[in-house]
Amino acid sequence: MPAVAEQAPDVSFLPAMQRRRLSHLARMAFAVGWPLAESCKDLPLVFVSRHGETPRTFEILSDLANEQPLSPTQFSLSVHNAVIGLWSIMRGETSEMTALAAAGDGFEQGVMEAACLLREGAPAVLLIVTEEQPPAAYGPWIADVPFAYALGLLLTPGDDWQLTLGENSAGAPASEPHALSWLRCLLKSDSTCTHTWKSRTWNWQRKL
Repeated sequence: MPAVAEQAPDVSFLPAMQRRRLSHLARMAFAVGWPLAESCKDLPLVFVSRHGETPRTFEILSDLANEQPLSPTQFSLSVHNAVIGLWSIMRGETSEMTALAAAGDGFEQGVMEAACLLREGAPAVLLIVTEEQPPAAYGPWIADVPFAYALGLLLTPGDDWQLTLGENSAGAPASEPHALSWLRCLLKSDSTCTHTWKSRTWNWQRKL
């Protein structure tokens, strides 16, 4: 996949003091999610990130290895649900929020979680999928983040898309993150999109 020039996420809608608390991952999540949530009250949130705050946790582990004292603030902001905690505080939002750390098909897992909330009566659900570029030291183990990215979707009840799960007997894993592959399908107006992960095959069908 070709290199992508990185842009700083625009979170100018937040006060400077609040912006300083946000990592790059959190800034990406806020940048894609905040505009979608502006017109919605009591909006449930599903936040998906397979690897989470890898730069922050790597820094904490480095401090431990060097026998340096740990920053309580750094630690509290490194946990996987830190982003939704900050979201709740900064938006004054008390609706249901979920942070998922699924496998390579976390995008579909997040969509399923959001669909369950819609089925329970939520008029809309905000889905945010984001990954941070991991430190170079993680290179041998993290190969599914070509660049830092975030996708925000405001999901509402409807039948424009159908998602089904099947068994994967021979299909190779997707060549790019599922969220980005699905976005490509959306922008190209494709009617189908298939993602495989280990024993699972996710089939997307779009009503055109």
